[in-house]
Amino acid sequence: MNTPSDEQLVAYLDGELEQEYRHQLDSAIAEDSLLSLRVQWLSRSNLPYKNAYDELAQQAPLDRLQARLDAIPAPQPPGFNRRWFIGGAAAALLAGGVLADRLFLGWHATQSNNWRALVGDYMALYVPQTLDHLPTDDASQRAQLRTVDTRLGLNLSPATLKLPGAEFKRAQMLEYDGVPIAQIVYLDAKHGPLALCVTRSNSGSQPLAHERRREMNVVYWTEREHAWMLIGRNSAPELQQHAGLLRSQLLKA
Repeated sequence: MNTPSDEQLVAYLDGELEQEYRHQLDSAIAEDSLLSLRVQWLSRSNLPYKNAYDELAQQAPLDRLQARLDAIPAPQPPGFNRRWFIGGAAAALLAGGVLADRLFLGWHATQSNNWRALVGDYMALYVPQTLDHLPTDDASQRAQLRTVDTRLGLNLSPATLKLPGAEFKRAQMLEYDGVPIAQIVYLDAKHGPLALCVTRSNSGSQPLAHERRREMNVVYWTEREHAWMLIGRNSAPELQQHAGLLRSQLLKA
C-alpha cells in the first residue's frame, strides 16, 4: 500500500477509517517499524487532530482547544489497547527502544532549543510519499497560512515562502506541551521533505546558526518575537542559502 499520510494515521487512531482500509493499515503497522513509530508519535502528541484542516476550529481560543484535549481520557496500560500495542511494537522493533526513548524523553522540556529537537524527531519520520497526496492549489495554501498568521501573529503568503527547487506542500499548526508551532513543509526535488518551522520567542533578533539533528541539517534564527528553523537533508551550504533567502523575503513582507 502507499505510504499513509499524517491525516490518515490520525483518522486511524480516531477510529474514523473504513474497515477495509483499517485492516490494511493494521498489517502495514505490524510489518513496518518506522510506520509504527509514526503512529505512536501521533498518538502521544497534542495536535488538534480532528480539525487539522478546519480553519475556524484552528482559530478557536487556545484554552478551548487545550480543554478539549485535556478531556480525552488517558489510555489504560493494562488493557489490550491498540495504541499501547502500537507503542510496544514500535519500541520492540527498534534496537532496544533507544530511538523511541529519545523521541519522547524531551517531551516536557522547556529549554529554548528543545522545540527544534522535537521538530527534528518528527521530520525524521517524513519520506517524499508522505507529501504526495497534499493539495497545492493557491486557495488551500492561503487558507492554511491564514491559520498560521492568526495563531502566531505573522503575515505569510506563498510568495514570501518560495524556495528554488522546492515545492510548497502544506502549512499546519502543531502543538507541543501547550506551545504552538507552525510547520511549513516543502518537497525538495533532490533531497525530499524540507520544513520551515516557527514559534513565538522572546529572544529578540539573532543571526543564522547551524546545527545537525537526526542526520539532517538545521539553520535557525530569531527575528523579534519569533524563532525560526529550516530543516532538511540538503547540504549545509544550500540550506544556509535557503534560510537566508527566506529570512530576507519574510522581512520584506
